[in-house]
Amino acid sequence: MGQYDDIIHLPHHVSARHPQMPASDRAAQFSPFAALTGYEAAIAETARLTDRKPELDESKKEELDIKLQLIREHLSMKPQAAITYFVPDSRKEGGSYFQVTGTVKKIEDREHRIIMENGTSIPFHDIYEIKGSVAENMDEIL
Repeated sequence: MGQYDDIIHLPHHVSARHPQMPASDRAAQFSPFAALTGYEAAIAETARLTDRKPELDESKKEELDIKLQLIREHLSMKPQAAITYFVPDSRKEGGSYFQVTGTVKKIEDREHRIIMENGTSIPFHDIYEIKGSVAENMDEIL
């Protein structure tokens, strides 16, 4: 004879004083407990790679200045350009490279930035490379 044979066939007890808990709430009490909330996000942030901002040599700076001047001289022709630029990361050291391709709207010398027609604003000191169609041979001039 088993230890629980005397109670095994009795009906399940239902309290008259306390209402039954809904099944969805009952399941929640057995869900896993996350003791380290945010730990996964912290690990992912640490693992996220950033690039270092390059130091441009004088010849590269001069090349970019010439290309900016060519674009400035041809703004009325709505020059097309592909500009690769560096964006510093807001959370950690380093950043990422982005490229925007489109029409150059204006060059703001006072603010030291180039404005694209799509609204992208790029500081001169973050520009890494400019390719474009100012007379389709901007690179050949250099």
